[in-house]
Amino acid sequence: MIYARVRLGRRLFFALVEGDSVRPLRGPLFGRHTPASFAIPLSQVQLLAPVRPGKILAAAVNYQSHVQQTRSLLGSAPARPELFLKPASAVVGPGEPIILPKGEERVDYEGELVAIIGRPCRRVTPAEALAYVFGYTCGNDVSARTWQRGDLQWWRAKGADTFAPLGPWIVTGLDPRRLLLRTRLNGQVVQEASTADLIYGVAELVSFASQVMTLEPGDAIFTGTPGVTGPLRAGDVVEVEIEGIGVLRNPVIAEE
Repeated sequence: MIYARVRLGRRLFFALVEGDSVRPLRGPLFGRHTPASFAIPLSQVQLLAPVRPGKILAAAVNYQSHVQQTRSLLGSAPARPELFLKPASAVVGPGEPIILPKGEERVDYEGELVAIIGRPCRRVTPAEALAYVFGYTCGNDVSARTWQRGDLQWWRAKGADTFAPLGPWIVTGLDPRRLLLRTRLNGQVVQEASTADLIYGVAELVSFASQVMTLEPGDAIFTGTPGVTGPLRAGDVVEVEIEGIGVLRNPVIAEE
């Protein structure tokens, strides 16, 4: 099943995506719902970020291929999941611009698989964890490197406005353990990996986080980025494509 959050005129609603059309949902996304009997052409609606998370957790250095680039920050592959928080105010949807903030010398793309929690989750085991995931979407953990290396905390390096693109929708029923991820910058592939290469998979990340905080419906977990990341410049277009989900595409602009 594919679920989107869309705008039609002044109306915002969740919808079931079926081919080239959407059917508005009756009832909550994370509860009992049914799709409307009528369909609206997908071309007539604007796709929004598929959720507005209550909180966003993100895994640092969670692909072995990313360890070398981050050695100066963490030293080596983490002995346990290393999670940090991104604010919900950083979320933008497909097609919305990533804004390069004034005063920051380097802002990087980080294509990632994102798990969306579907029901309250507290102190679950890895074996139980995937049952609490509603579905998956594409994400870009946009990162300001100068701030990340110079600040004691990553609050602005990871949490600036527009630094958490999500979309284009949520897909349910996927096995997150072996999905191909590609990031493209201006049409050129700059990252490519399988989620089979995650150091800590979705189940381990959800379980680990749930030991400390209650995960709630709509919360998002960015699972980490592979390989080497690179800088974004005004005028660029960055795309994150994940097998079975689709393509998250965002232009890049400079802050005015």
